[in-house]
Amino acid sequence: MSAEYATFGLAPAMRAGGVLANGDYQIHRDFVDFVVDGRPLLFQLSDLDAVSPLASDVPPAIFTAQVRSLLLETEPPLPDGRYVIYGCPECEDLACGAVTAVIERDGDDFLWRDFAWQTDEHADLELNGYHGIGPFRFHGTEYREALDSLLNGSVGTRRRVLLIGARAALLAKLAAALRIIGIGADITRDAHDVPADELRGYGAVAFGRAVTEGERAAVRRSFERAGVDVAYVDGLAPIVPLLVAQIEHALDRSPVERRRLTRLVAADGEADVEVTSPCRVSLTAYRLDRLYRAHIHEVFDGILEPGRHRIALDAKAVKGESFVVARTSGSVLVEAMAH
Repeated sequence: MSAEYATFGLAPAMRAGGVLANGDYQIHRDFVDFVVDGRPLLFQLSDLDAVSPLASDVPPAIFTAQVRSLLLETEPPLPDGRYVIYGCPECEDLACGAVTAVIERDGDDFLWRDFAWQTDEHADLELNGYHGIGPFRFHGTEYREALDSLLNGSVGTRRRVLLIGARAALLAKLAAALRIIGIGADITRDAHDVPADELRGYGAVAFGRAVTEGERAAVRRSFERAGVDVAYVDGLAPIVPLLVAQIEHALDRSPVERRRLTRLVAADGEADVEVTSPCRVSLTAYRLDRLYRAHIHEVFDGILEPGRHRIALDAKAVKGESFVVARTSGSVLVEAMAH
């Protein structure tokens, strides 16, 4: 079959979890995305909340089986030579819908074609086909090397966050919320006596506002002595959903140029947002009043086209000490409101 050659690569990606404004939870998933011609394939599917089969939180045997399947070393999981390219991040059930494609060999090349949205055993290409995507022809050597690298230990396991602060009740609620969405969390006052092997299991450290600069420096020294590169989060306010969003952002190690949401500036009653592909963006404002009570307002939820957008915010939602969280299916950004 004729198809133009495309480059094939892999990149770490994240389906952002979180505590949503309505109280619902969204599961955090780390996975490996497919990069076609230098751009994540997922971005070509508009506003799709999905993950690839190459998720880092599945058992190693299942992960290896998924890689072998994409290398066509096993039988196709679906009729007509079709493979799941992206599936539901919550349950991975085909009934929830999945992006599938035919994967086949053509000489030494690998061909991905006939992309479709599929909810049962057979795909209806005429009704549910992605007619503007593919076919893609990949050089066999490049394709195999990229996937083989996953079997050589280049994919990290899901990491944890270390919570350090003075308010035990708040830290307990934050840890519980993180665990519900799939992020491991531990609480401590300092990291002085934590063995280096344990410190290597953390991807981020979150400090409460009451932690002094001296205490923060001591924690950083402990991680430096252990040779661990972690992200440090300075908690903006004692609001659990806000802190979860900060930690989600800190755990996102995907290249900035391969994210959908790349900019958030909150100032003078409006948000300046930039996205790299069409996607749904939600903006939530968190505010502390004079009695230190938290108020949550959903201020925007809609599809944005690529580029920068200035979005007016409700003045009541962002007066005083307030913060804005911008969220897509794969990215989260947090900013304090500048007045």
